[in-house]
Parts: sequence; C-alpha cells; structure tokens
Amino acid sequence: MSDNEQPSAPAAVDEKKPASTAEADLTKYKTAADIIHGVTKKLIELAVEGAKVIDLCIEGDKLIEAGTASVYNKPVKGVKVSKGLAFPTSISVNNAVAHFSPLASDPQSEQVLAKDDVVKIQLGAHIDGFAAISAETIVVGATADAPATGRRADVVKAAWHAAELAMRTIKVGNKNWNVTEAVGNISSAWGCKPVEGMLSCNQTQNVIDGKKRIILNPSEAQKRDFDTVTFAEGEVYGMDVLISSGEDGKARLEESRTTIYQRDSTVTYQLKMKNSRAVFSEVQKKAGAFPFNIRSLEDEKRARMGLQEAVQHSLVKPYEVIFTPANTFVAGFHFTIALLPGGPSLITHPPVWYKPELVKTEKELEDENLKSILARNLRESKKSKKKKAKAEGEAEAKEE
Repeated sequence: MSDNEQPSAPAAVDEKKPASTAEADLTKYKTAADIIHGVTKKLIELAVEGAKVIDLCIEGDKLIEAGTASVYNKPVKGVKVSKGLAFPTSISVNNAVAHFSPLASDPQSEQVLAKDDVVKIQLGAHIDGFAAISAETIVVGATADAPATGRRADVVKAAWHAAELAMRTIKVGNKNWNVTEAVGNISSAWGCKPVEGMLSCNQTQNVIDGKKRIILNPSEAQKRDFDTVTFAEGEVYGMDVLISSGEDGKARLEESRTTIYQRDSTVTYQLKMKNSRAVFSEVQKKAGAFPFNIRSLEDEKRARMGLQEAVQHSLVKPYEVIFTPANTFVAGFHFTIALLPGGPSLITHPPVWYKPELVKTEKELEDENLKSILARNLRESKKSKKKKAKAEGEAEAKEE
C-alpha cells in the first residue's frame, strides 16, 4: 500500500440471511476483522520515526468509522444495523502497557515515535455488536537488514510465540488455567514475563468483557479468587497477550490521563448532576456497550467533568494506562477466536508486521513439547482427524 492509498473496503457482504443465525453472526465478526486488518496495515505504514501518536490514534478511528460505514447499510426489519468502533485506536510505546490514546489537551499529545520504539497498535470494530479486536507490535525502523535486537527483540518474539500458543490452547474442553500456564512457560524462554493480572474474556453480541475469563501472571490473591472455566463450543474469545521484558511483569499507574472508558451495563444508578446525565446520555447514544475515547464526545472538557460521577458510581469503567518500570519493554498481540464445531477459527487476521527476520534474538525456544504444539495447524484437517481416529481404533483392537 502506498502512503496515500486508503485501506480497501472489505469485500461486499451478501446481506441476505445465511443458512443459520450462527453463520450470519460469524460473517459479521469476520467483516469487522477485515476492516481492522486494512486499518492496521495503514497505521503500520504511518508508524515511522517522527510520527505523532495522537495523529495515528485519530487516523485509526477515522478509518474504522469509514470502513464500517461502507457495509451492512440495508435495514433489518426496518432497523439500522449498529456498527462502528469496538475499541478506540491506542498506540502504546515501550513500557506503556496499553490504552494510550491522548487528547489534544493532554501534555502527552506531543509524543512522537522514535527509531527502535516498541509500539503496540490496538483497535477494534463491530458490526451489529459482533466485535473483532486486534493488536500487534512493531519496532520502529526495524528491517530484515537491520533487525531489532536485545531485549526489544526478546519481548516481541516472546509475545508472538505466546499468542500463537494461546490460540492453540483455547480449545473446547481446555480450561483457562491451561492458557495462563502455557503463556507463562513460553515467555520464559526469552527471559520475559506476562504483564501481571491481564484479563481476556469471552465475547457475545454487544459484550467484549464476558464472565468467562483468562488471567495472565496472576498474583497469589488472584490465583486464589479467580474462577476456573472450561472452554465450550460456540464461544468467542478476545485474547490479549501482553508480555514484559521486566523480571516480574508488574505494572503501575503513572502520570498519564485516562481517555478510554466503557459503560458497565450491569450497573444502574441515577446520576445527580445535570452535566453527568447529559454526558452519560451522549455515551450511550454514540458508543453503546463498547469502549469509547473522550475525544469522540462533543465537548472534551465537559465530558471529563461529567464522567467523574459516572466513574465514581461504576456506571462507566476506565481503561487505565499502566506502565512497567523504565527501561523495560512491553509487546502485545490481541486476537479474536471462535470455537466452532469444526475446531477453533481465528476471526482476526494474523499480524501484519511480524516476521522472524525482523527480530534477531540470541535466545530460542528449546522446549520440544511447546515446539510440537506450535507446529500444529490451528484446526485439524479432516484427513488428520480420520488418521488419528484410525490409529486409535487400531490401538484398541490390539488391546482386545
């Protein structure tokens, strides 16, 4: 794609109702995924030395809105299909873990990308409430001739392998702790740790933070209190893999203003202040159940003030910007995956930027068991399933 070329609109969707509701829902998920794939490609082109972070965030949101506006325009039973942002574009650099998307009025709005920055790009779109969210990590200026090295390379390679392993571990019958353990194990091959307490959730229509959850690098208290869940057919998960080059994966709040929030539909409260009620009404109208950036609201200053009461009473939850210690790096990959009758199916596209030749590490994965899992296809082919069944049948016959 050239610098002035826009991401192409996804292929036209046949808006006649497919054979089943599940099939129709999957088509919506995949249409949203096609849109964010095109936007991510464009943002990676623009994420060069000297690029302003705020400009990338604004451009990402604008392109998502344009992409979703071009599909599903035929009303269903006289009702418009809702669509738009499922997660505002955030560009989190080096030791910023996630959710960094400044406002023009914020001091951090002047931040620009520098050579060798480790940059996490996260964004999401939805069609009719079916959301595809994706994130990937790039290293500014890295090429096959001059790849990223040192701890930058270690953390990106660890995160990419951890995401690939998580994809193969989220399968029917497995438990959330299987993913927690797998991601922790593989990260250690590059001397890295998952960021402590990061959550991933199951998704349904208009819900990206369902009750079935996966936790990475939990504290002792989190291990004790966290529910064990089993993955089941028909479920969709948004898996957020965030890996730190630090020793323990711990992160904390620093001087960075929260700009991304989300309405909590499980909480009810009658707001007292007139401004709070007006802002909350605008949030419901513009974002619905999905996260939003204050930037998308009519008056940023009024919105900040109005959201205070809503946050205080948990009507709206903040997506805080947290940081690992200085001189550490965080790499992240986020994918959306469906557990279908035929096996797991990746809804979002594979990362655009990552290639092994762009990150040169001295450490490599040596665990043969993990290597064999990574070598498998995400979904077993019918041929290999038959072969496996035949082998099991022969083994049973021998035992008799």
